[in-house]
Amino acid sequence: MGQKKQRLLKARRHQSPSDGTQKPSPKELHLGPPATLGPTRSIYFSSPEGHPARLGSAFFDQPAVSLARAFLGQQGTSTLLPPKQILVRRLDDGTELRGRIVETEAYLGPEDEAAHSRGGRQTPRNRSMFMKPGTLYVYLIYGMYFCMNVSSRGDGACVLLRALEPLGGLEAMRQLRHALRKGTAGRALKDRELCNGPSKLCQALAIDRSFDQRDLARDESVWLEQGPPTPSEPAVVVAARVGIGQAGEWAQKPLRFYVRGSPWVSVVDRAAERDTQAGATACSHKDFNCLQTK
Repeated sequence: MGQKKQRLLKARRHQSPSDGTQKPSPKELHLGPPATLGPTRSIYFSSPEGHPARLGSAFFDQPAVSLARAFLGQQGTSTLLPPKQILVRRLDDGTELRGRIVETEAYLGPEDEAAHSRGGRQTPRNRSMFMKPGTLYVYLIYGMYFCMNVSSRGDGACVLLRALEPLGGLEAMRQLRHALRKGTAGRALKDRELCNGPSKLCQALAIDRSFDQRDLARDESVWLEQGPPTPSEPAVVVAARVGIGQAGEWAQKPLRFYVRGSPWVSVVDRAAERDTQAGATACSHKDFNCLQTK
């Protein structure tokens, strides 16, 4: 046998395993999982470039009451939720404003007499309430102020964001509030006054009607991030919603939630706090399955 043929046979023996199985190519060697795996990320987090901690679409896909509580860091129908979610707003100049959600209200859809979707009506104004969970519903009130809601599971259901604890960009928030607020324009706002109301937080974050129908899980100007872990869930007060006196019996339904003791809350309900502490808050509605108290 010639020397060239002997070299070829020798090379083939080195390329093939002794058991006859095919040896993977160098490219194929990199297709499997790494030798050491990092911690598994929750399905509730999406990871677009630049936002490694933002909450993904699955987080918002829960009933309004559960979502309203989850925004505050309480367990609803979902699991692995970090406490007190943080709303982030990136301005055009790159400045990022951050606030921890401390107060919410749930609106349950067509049967809820206080909801804009009551009776199942759909209009160009409230179309966002019927879009996928995580869609922003921003509307104008009194002809000059905006309120920001997040759609939840169920047609016409959403959660109103009522108050934030400012965490970052406070001076920018103060300037935005000063430029947009009416009356007492010369008085400097205290930190606790920046976002302690649904319209105030929209002013502080420069949120207007142009944000309506945006996807909170995908938008590059506003998103939600997981908050830092704490040893226990926050104590949440369950109370009646604010400013819906014309909604009949629905005006008294316990559908407002806020963090007990937070100085950033818009309206404190002392009676509700006593009831919540005593475990007396209850309701028969089928969607109130998570109104347990802490």
